[in-house]
Amino acid sequence: MKGLAAGQPLSNVPTLSSFGHDAWWLIILKVLVIFLFLMLGTLFMIWAERKVIGRMQQRPGPNRAGKFGLLQSLMDGIKLPLKEDIVPRTVDKVLFWLAPAVATIPAFIGFAVIPWGPIVSIAGHRTPLQLTDLPVAVLLILAMSSMGVYGIVVAGWSSRSPYSLLGGLRSSAQVISYEIAMGLAFVPVFLYAGSLSTSQIVAAQIHGAEFHVFGYIWHWPSWYAILLLPSFLIYIITMVGETNRLPFDLPEGEGEIVAGHMTEYSSLKFALFYLAEYVNMITVSGLATTLFLGGWRAPWPLSVWATFDNGWWPVLWFLLKVAALMFFFVWLRGSLPRIRYDQLMRLGWKVLIPCALA
Repeated sequence: MKGLAAGQPLSNVPTLSSFGHDAWWLIILKVLVIFLFLMLGTLFMIWAERKVIGRMQQRPGPNRAGKFGLLQSLMDGIKLPLKEDIVPRTVDKVLFWLAPAVATIPAFIGFAVIPWGPIVSIAGHRTPLQLTDLPVAVLLILAMSSMGVYGIVVAGWSSRSPYSLLGGLRSSAQVISYEIAMGLAFVPVFLYAGSLSTSQIVAAQIHGAEFHVFGYIWHWPSWYAILLLPSFLIYIITMVGETNRLPFDLPEGEGEIVAGHMTEYSSLKFALFYLAEYVNMITVSGLATTLFLGGWRAPWPLSVWATFDNGWWPVLWFLLKVAALMFFFVWLRGSLPRIRYDQLMRLGWKVLIPCALA
């Protein structure tokens, strides 16, 4: 087989057997890299969101703290934990303190099975750029997103406030409705890829249609966003509902329930809820990239050159795809108003679920 794409090496594509052999220091390094990426990504995303929405509303956005206002998110992150931590006397203190951790920790765990690159060499050790993988890795991410909802529900219940309770009830109903459609949107991906492993799903999108030009064999990448366009569109809608972002931010609708489940929270506990929202956005964007956008594979036409799918180039493609999906979140927030709760339920049960089943 000859040609630029035909000679593309597959030895750098991880499989399930590629995991479980790393040295202890390499595992710790990957954990630290993922943690720092999610933390720094949250800080940058908050700054970028304020900047983009500012430009959409014809105002400058953050421009005081640091060059271009880049230190604004960092200053807010330092300020929040230093504020007075006010705990109402009537709350269930154990659950009230536990809820922010329950909302935040699963958001970090979900990213552990997201592949962000191929097999590379680090200090002489060949290792995949992914913390771990499982035969049912996508189900782990779904389970973690479901666990995160418990944090919101418990926060609303333990606050003993009608606004908080209403926000918690809204969140539970919303997530139940949209997780069904999300799970159904994943089924065609599993059938096409023949696996629930995230690394295997990325590998299944390497080669698509094959055609010959001037004696060379070329491959059109089989991104599932193209082959399974209805499922991709359904997932894009449900991931906005899962992360409680506009126009689906009913659990914290400031206009009618103050701040929903976060009404009674302040200081570090409020910051943890804020952090969990943005980490969840990064995780669901990484999952969309993995399942539908070819993962860390280079976009066409760069994918016809093997160089762009080897080494550290794939990390750049993964980051660019995630950044594009994060911009989509910001664009929706700056463009659409919050919908009514009956419209939210109608869209989930009467539109998304039947379409996913069809």
